[in-house]
Amino acid sequence: MKQIIAFAGSNSSTSINKQLAIYAASLVEGVEVKVLDLNDFDLPLYGMDYEIAHGIPDNAKKFLDLIKSTDGIVLSLAEHNGAYATAFKNLFDWMSRIDGKLWSDKPMLLMATSPGGRGGATALEIAQGRFGYMGGNIVGSFSLPSFSDNFSDGKITNKELNSQLLEEVEQFAESL
Repeated sequence: MKQIIAFAGSNSSTSINKQLAIYAASLVEGVEVKVLDLNDFDLPLYGMDYEIAHGIPDNAKKFLDLIKSTDGIVLSLAEHNGAYATAFKNLFDWMSRIDGKLWSDKPMLLMATSPGGRGGATALEIAQGRFGYMGGNIVGSFSLPSFSDNFSDGKITNKELNSQLLEEVEQFAESL
């Protein structure tokens, strides 16, 4: 059986992006889903001086190993001030020091959500522009606007938006 990983680009214990990632992953049939939490991979703030003095932290290696060993990635990015959340960017930076093609060409469903009407679209656009250079194989993308208006009880409540996500999930599933 194929396995996918699902995680949020956030370290919030109440992450709306984690809720979206879990929901989207649950829609992929015939796979085992492993949900990851950035809080389980604590890392020091990336810096060249730290890397020279201490090397690359084990948690960056462990997370990268999980990416390399999976068949697909479901990632929902939090947007902080128009960019990735710091916790995700830090992990991303550490992993890139191990392997510049860190996404390993794994099929990826890339998403974002936010409380606002743009649904994390800016962070999503940044990732879509950057991840391809880093071994990203984005086969589907989705932005959920106004999270609290469109998501409840573990699922998207807006039928049109849910249909859009289902189309992206289908493309992702076909690429596994």
